[in-house]
Amino acid sequence: MSTRWYPIYQRGSPQLRVFLPNFWMKLVRPTHEQPPNVVQFACSMEMTTNDIKNYLEKIYKVKTVDVRTRIALGEIRKDPGKGYVVKDDDIKYAYITLNKAEKFEFPELYPAKDKDKSEEKTMEQLRKEYSNFIEKNKERPNVPGWFSI
Repeated sequence: MSTRWYPIYQRGSPQLRVFLPNFWMKLVRPTHEQPPNVVQFACSMEMTTNDIKNYLEKIYKVKTVDVRTRIALGEIRKDPGKGYVVKDDDIKYAYITLNKAEKFEFPELYPAKDKDKSEEKTMEQLRKEYSNFIEKNKERPNVPGWFSI
């Protein structure tokens, strides 16, 4: 269902209406350990379990066994500048269970690169220089580093 307004259809003119859903889903990395066939999504508050199931099956052609949802309460905090209480928006989470044979692994977006030996050398050199600086200035407490000769 969409809440957008579209131009009224008039006879003889081409139909310019395109119906787009207001729904959205975002893949979320789970905070707790879950079975390999369970996937967690953050979705719009208006989506029901049937909407979520249809969304995944029609658009992405993912067969779902079960869909469960929960609404997480938004964080309540004090605004640091003004001092009044601020509440973040609530978030609806959907837990989708796939077939037992299917397994979902969260994609690794930023793979760890092998560290170059040059980086290790520069870090070791910086550590040595810092320890030399501390050793040289240990008898002059509370004197800034830029104030040395």
